[in-house]
Amino acid sequence: MADGPITSKDERVVSFFEKITRIWKQVEMISGANPSLNGERYMTDKELSAALKISRYTLWEYRNQGILPYYEIGGKILYRESDIEKVMREHYFESFPHRF
Repeated sequence: MADGPITSKDERVVSFFEKITRIWKQVEMISGANPSLNGERYMTDKELSAALKISRYTLWEYRNQGILPYYEIGGKILYRESDIEKVMREHYFESFPHRF
């Protein structure tokens, strides 16, 4: 073991998070929650509204305003997880430091 503080670049920390990521992917695969199609995961209105902590009506508004891409199949609305992540990255703003 190395002496000194443990940082995020420490090989033990990196290894730990790699293992956690692999375990998490296995749990998702085993649980059957949010099955994937060609490696893409899709979410329903209910799942996405819960994940984003917004109402289903707000999702409807975002769809109508062209903010959120979606699929409609037989009246069922589905959101591709990678599309939602992209929208979140595009709408991310850093906070400004307080001025005293």
